[in-house]
Amino acid sequence: MMAYVDRNVSRETSERLDVFEALVQKWNPAINLVSKSSLLDLRARHIDDSAQILDIAPKTIRHWADFGSGGGFPGIVIAILMHEESPDAKVTLVESDQRKAAFLRTALRETGVAGNVICERIEALEPLGVDVLSARALGDLGMLLPFAAKHLTITGTAIFPKGRTWEAELAAAKSEWNFEYRVDMNNLEPDAAILSIQGVSRA
Repeated sequence: MMAYVDRNVSRETSERLDVFEALVQKWNPAINLVSKSSLLDLRARHIDDSAQILDIAPKTIRHWADFGSGGGFPGIVIAILMHEESPDAKVTLVESDQRKAAFLRTALRETGVAGNVICERIEALEPLGVDVLSARALGDLGMLLPFAAKHLTITGTAIFPKGRTWEAELAAAKSEWNFEYRVDMNNLEPDAAILSIQGVSRA
């Protein structure tokens, strides 16, 4: 087994992550998947950062949806890791930009993992009924919580990585929404947090 982001993964999983990293490097100049500066530290800034989301997710997952998947963070990373750890789980990636959706389909195909890419605006989606909903750098909690309320199962969990303003976002969201939450500090970025949210309803 090989060490990868504080976990042991198989050689096959490590190779899939390497393939994905190379694809991001190849496609980025054309469609700007990540910032040019962060491309220099792609593994820590994006791949490892995405992988830690799975560490705090529920252990039993039937359907995971990632909204605003863009360059595949965290969606493709989650799909690769779950291919080994939860092979029966379904992964859905939602991305409205057609070029980025094409990249996501290529990444799934080239890494050999299962996943469904929906190229559509999130607002237009029918309820997905997912166990886990993730979104990284898509918007603030006020924007994200309506999506959680619509697309999660009753016992589902939304996982939202947030930057250093996470406490202010949380306080603002509490004035309009009821929800339970847990805060896990980001292992790779000081002052950042990952919010796990359940039971979302309008206040």
